[in-house]
Order: sequence, then C-alpha cells, then structure tokens
Amino acid sequence: MISVKNLPSPSDHYPIRRALLSVFDKTGIVEFAQFLHSHGVELISTGGTAKSLQAAGLPVVSVDTLTGYPEILGGRVKTLHPAVHGGLLARRVDPEDLAELKAQGIEEIDLVVVNLYPFEEATSVEGVTDAIAIENIDIGGPTMLRAAAKNFFYVAVACSPVAYPKIVSERTKTGGSLSLAPRRDLATNVFSLTAAYDAAVTAYFTGSQQLSVRASLQQTLRYGENPHQSAQLFGDTSPFFETLHGKELSFNNLLDVHAALTLIGEFEGADPTVAILKHTNPCGVGTDLSLETAYRKAFSTDVQSPFGGIVIVNRPLDLRTAKAIDEIFTEIILAPSFEDDVLEFLSEKKNRRLIRTLASASTDTTKDVRSVVGGYLVQDRDPALGSFAALKAVCAVVTARQPTEKEWKDLDFAWRVAKNVKSNAIVYVKNRQTIGVGAGQMSRIDSSEIAASKGSKSNLDFRNCVVASDAFFPFADGLIEAIGKGASAAIQPGGSIRDEEVIAAANQNGIAMVFTGKRHFRH
Repeated sequence: MISVKNLPSPSDHYPIRRALLSVFDKTGIVEFAQFLHSHGVELISTGGTAKSLQAAGLPVVSVDTLTGYPEILGGRVKTLHPAVHGGLLARRVDPEDLAELKAQGIEEIDLVVVNLYPFEEATSVEGVTDAIAIENIDIGGPTMLRAAAKNFFYVAVACSPVAYPKIVSERTKTGGSLSLAPRRDLATNVFSLTAAYDAAVTAYFTGSQQLSVRASLQQTLRYGENPHQSAQLFGDTSPFFETLHGKELSFNNLLDVHAALTLIGEFEGADPTVAILKHTNPCGVGTDLSLETAYRKAFSTDVQSPFGGIVIVNRPLDLRTAKAIDEIFTEIILAPSFEDDVLEFLSEKKNRRLIRTLASASTDTTKDVRSVVGGYLVQDRDPALGSFAALKAVCAVVTARQPTEKEWKDLDFAWRVAKNVKSNAIVYVKNRQTIGVGAGQMSRIDSSEIAASKGSKSNLDFRNCVVASDAFFPFADGLIEAIGKGASAAIQPGGSIRDEEVIAAANQNGIAMVFTGKRHFRH
C-alpha cells in the first residue's frame, strides 16, 4: 500500500485559471470555452479542438507550445508529457510538489475537458477490423481524465458536454472556483466512464457481450417507490423536459413522466390531445379540435382516478384548458409550452409541478434496461406507431365487414392508447375518446369488465364503440364480451391458434376486425 503524506486538508475552493480542452464530441465546447475565456481562464487545447476554438476567435495555447514537443506518430502522442500531467497531478498544498513544478517550469492546470474516441460506435459497423478498432482506442484522453479525477481535491474535470452547464453554474455561484463536492462528483463520472470504456474494449477483443451503462448521477431523490428505499436518478433528462414550477420530482413522479412522454409521442402531429395518467397507466385520453374539449373527454372516461394524477397535452396549454384541469387537484401538468397567464395561474398551487416537454420518449435511442433478480434485461424500445396511414398500411382486415372511416380513426386511436396500458390491456374508444380502460388484469375478460365499469360510472354510451386488445384474444369469449358491451369494431394483433374461432365470432355478430400483426405487451 502506498503511504499517504501528512498534508494540510485541501481547500473547499480552488480557482480555475487554466483549462485544457481536448474533445472528440465538440457539442457545446465553443460556448463553454467562450464562458471560460470571458472569466479570465487561459485555454490550452489540441488538434481539432484548438482549430474550432481559434475559428471562434478565442486565444488558445497549443499543447505542443506547452510541452515544447510537436504531436508525433500521427497524433498518437500529444498530451503524454510532464508539462501536462505534472500540472494535473501536483498537490496544491504540498510544498515539495510545488517546488518541483517551479524547478521544471510547469504550471498547474485547474480544469480538464476531455471526451473520448467513440470506440463502441466505430466497432459496431459491419466489417470492422482489428486495425480499425485499435486506432479508435483512446490513450491520451483516459490518461488525462484519470489524472485530473485522481487529483479532484484541486482539479475539476468534465468528461461530457452534460457537465458544462453544471460547471458554469457552480463557477458563477462561487465567483471563480468549484467547491470540493462538485469536483468529487465530476471525478466519479470520469471513473465510471473510463471503466465502461475499458469494458467495451475488452468486450470487443474477447468477443463477449457485456452490459455497459454510461450514466452520470443527475439527482439524489428523497426516496424510492417507498420512503424506506433510497434512490437516485442517473443520466440526463434535460433533452426531454424541464420543470418550471414545483418541488423536485420523486421516483414515482419520474416513472409517471416517462409513461406520459411515451404515450403523448403516439399523438405527435395529431389534433389537440390530452392524456390523464395514474401510476403510469392512462385513465383517460381524448382528442378533439380544442384542447379543453379533449381534456373533458379524457376526464369523463374515469372521473375518480384523475385526482392527484398527471396530465399531458400535445399543444400549448391555454387558460381555458388550464382552468378545466384546475377543477381538481392534479400533481403534474406537462405541456410543450404554456400560453400567457397560464403559468402564473397554475403556479398558485405550490404543490403542483409544471413541466415543459421538449421531446417525447419516442426520440430516446437508448436501450430499455430493467433489473431482475441476479441480472438485467435489455431490449429495444417499442417505437411509436407513426402516422395513421402507416398504421393502416400494415393492418389486415380479417372479417367480412370492413371498418367504416370513423371506425378506422377510432381503431387507430384505441391502438395507440392500448399500447401504453399495462397488460392485459383492453381499451374502448368512441369518437376519439377512451370510454373505458382496463389495465393489468390476469384475464382479458376481467380487463374488459373493468374498462366497461369505468365508462358506465360516467354514463358513457358504448353503442358502436371500438375495442383494442394489446395482445390476441386467446378465445372468442373475450371478443364476445366486448361485442356485448357495444363494440362494432375491434383491433388486435392476431396470432392465436384460435384466430379462426375469433374471426368467426366477429362475422357472426357483424363487426369489423383488424389484425395488426404486432402485439404491445407492457409489463
């Protein structure tokens, strides 16, 4: 074990006077460098990063000027030099370290901004060779990152553009430095990144598959699903939404927000649409020519469940709709924007969260990862269905009667909602309004009965409605149950060994039925 010097404790704050920037992903680097320069920070940089900064009119000290050596071996060696690593690793409270720096003419480097060659991206293409792989293994980048992270007592480090706003905020707040806690968090992100990077390289050369999740701590939550469970949020939710008012989102709130963003993604470009969710399930969805009418439709599906729920809309939220939503307590309201006076009106209730949606979950390209006992399940996300025409093109009408144009629109609507209801899912729809939602039951008939009972409590008319089932009807009885409630058309994946019996039941009752060929279980 290496002994530890008896040194004074590091200060909570060290000023950022010199920064070394060398990035492959140049997202936001010019703006960040401009901020640093405007606050008197000397910029040191390499290769393409230096060119980008110079093109923006920023003064930059090249690394070869700093080291006195040019980049060699085609750029393989450029930052591996004592002038760089001495400046990163020197302990600011150690007189011996500082004396050595002075003797060698080395100055301290207070901030390192580095991200790495995209090894996984480069090696995921068809026909990749070892020659290609090794050229995409970053050496200098991880070395600088680890050096800066090791010395986080004195040095700040950013390994992703996600960190730039946090550094700007902290430096502004402290008047020129970063306190110890954020420096430690940034170092933690580095060790997580370099560990995952090395794992990816190992996986390539061993030919084995390994799960590597790169996600920095975004927020420590008050607790998890229940108060006795600790919880954290990792990743970056900022591309998808921002909170404008109210308390921090809880673990359960975040799950609801994810479900809401996923559901509303099915209605991008559609007429004004409102969804009300509770415990990640939609308890009502409505579409109409006005947002207020769409909300009234969604609410009337189930007038009990929306209390304390979450409302999401696909249009700027207007004051009339906001006042309609305000008639009961709603914990979270999400909208792409809020019209004049709406934010002020809705902010009167302090416990309500107001969120501006920036993108639907359908734009998230990451894998769906869930934990199970002893391991993890990884799958592709279930993508949004696309346009009405696209959905209709892949459907097959399997009955003698074709759906009417009105039924087609309701079938499309019902299928989008059913896709976002926990299995077993049954959804009744009429006039682009859910009139019954049955979720998460062990039997599809149970789901159908629950859906019908919800609508009956609101005195909704089930005659000539349509029904959607997220998976096939295993027996004809489930469809017959829906027909008995008033369904004149049905949409389901098909694929049961008893499909012919189910189709025969539909024909005997004169209803239209559509097979999508694709199920949408949601567990």
